[in-house]
Amino acid sequence: MNEYREDFPILKSGLVYLDSAASSLTPEQVLKKMLEYYREYRANTGRGVYRIADRATSELEEARKSVAKLIDAREDEVAFVRNTSEGLNFVASSLKFKKGQNIVTTAIEHHSNFLPWLKISREKGLELRIVNPTKDFLINTEDFEKQVDDDTRVIAIAHISNVLGSIAPVRDIVDIAHEHGSIVALDGAQSVPHIPLSVKKLGVDFLSFSGHKMCGPTGIGGFYVNPDVLNELEPIFVGGESVDRVSLHGYTLAKFPASFESGTLPIAEAIGLGEAARYLMKIGLEKIARNDERLIGLLYKMLSTIKGVKIYGPSQEKRNNLLSFNIGNLDPNDVALFLDISSNIAVRSGFMCAQPLVKNLLKSKNGVVRASTYLYNTEKEIETLVGKIEKFYKMKMRKTSIGRKGS
Repeated sequence: MNEYREDFPILKSGLVYLDSAASSLTPEQVLKKMLEYYREYRANTGRGVYRIADRATSELEEARKSVAKLIDAREDEVAFVRNTSEGLNFVASSLKFKKGQNIVTTAIEHHSNFLPWLKISREKGLELRIVNPTKDFLINTEDFEKQVDDDTRVIAIAHISNVLGSIAPVRDIVDIAHEHGSIVALDGAQSVPHIPLSVKKLGVDFLSFSGHKMCGPTGIGGFYVNPDVLNELEPIFVGGESVDRVSLHGYTLAKFPASFESGTLPIAEAIGLGEAARYLMKIGLEKIARNDERLIGLLYKMLSTIKGVKIYGPSQEKRNNLLSFNIGNLDPNDVALFLDISSNIAVRSGFMCAQPLVKNLLKSKNGVVRASTYLYNTEKEIETLVGKIEKFYKMKMRKTSIGRKGS
C-alpha cells in the first residue's frame, strides 16, 4: 500500500497517523476536486439555468452516484447529510412511533447511535432495550432474539465498534428484525471506509456514514434509506428545494433525497466526498480491509508480548481496523501525549464517545488508548508505535521503583 502514501503530503513531515477511526487524512485528489469547484464552476446547484450552475449540479449528482455505488445503492436512495450523527438523528426524529413500542440497541454503541434513541425514547415514552456484549465483547444474535418482539419499532446497531473493532452480525440481526416487522438503522462510520459493503446484501433500512472518516472532507456524509420504508419518515427540516409545491396554505414534499436536503448543501464537500468514494473504489475496499487486518493483527501480536499492556475487545481474527488498550495504571492521555511529543505518533485517548462501554463494561475510569489504521499506514509504523509504548512503560516503571526506594 506504500504507493498511496504519496497522495497524502502531510505524511512527509514524519507524522505517524494512527487515528483514522476518528478522522482520516485527505488525499490530494479530493482536495483538487474541491478546488476545481471553487475555481471553475462556483455556483449553487439545482436552481440556475446558466452553464456553471448546470455543471455544479451535474458534478454534485455524479458525486451522489459514486457515493451510492460505494455502498451498492441507487443514487435516488442516498441523501447528503453532515455526518453519521446527523443521519442517525434524522432516523430517530423522523420516524413515526406508537405507544407501547420499543427500541433495541447495544451497550457498545458510539454516543451518536445511542443518545438519539435515548432522547426519543424519553420524549415518546418508549422502552429502550439494551443488548450487552458477550464476555469476549462480541454481539450475539441470540441475545437480540430475546429482546426483539412484535412491538420493536427499530433496532440501532454499529457495524463496527469504534472502541473494540468488532464486526456485528448485521445480516442475522436484520433477519430477526424483519421477522417482527422492525426496521434496522446501521451506523456505518467505521465500516463504510474500511470494508466492502452492500446495503442490498445486508438488507438494512438505514445506513449513515461520515465523509471525513473515508478520505473525504469534514461536514459531509451519506444517508441511505431503503425505498420500502420511505413512507415511514417525516423530514424534520423543510425549505428550499426540499419541497415540490408550496401555497399560502400548505406544501408537498419533493421526492427523496431532495426532501431531506433542505437549503443549500455543502457543495464542494459533497463533490469531494464523491471523489473520495471513487478513490477508495479504485484502490479496492477488499485491499484496504486486508491491509487493516494485517496491521492490526501485527499490533495485537506485538502488544500481547508487553507486560502491563491490557488489550480490550475480542481476539484479533474478530476485529478489523482498530485496537484499544491501556498500559498498567497509566493515564491514557499521558500515553498519547508521550507518543506525540517524543515521536510524532498520533493516537486517540479518552472515552471514544462511548462512555457506557468504556466506563461500565471495560471498567476503565480514565478511558483507553486507541490506535487505528488505514490505507496509508505501514508495518514499520506499527513497529515504531510498539517500540515507543514499551519504552514509555519501562520508563514509568523505573521511576515508580525509584520513588518507592526513596520513600
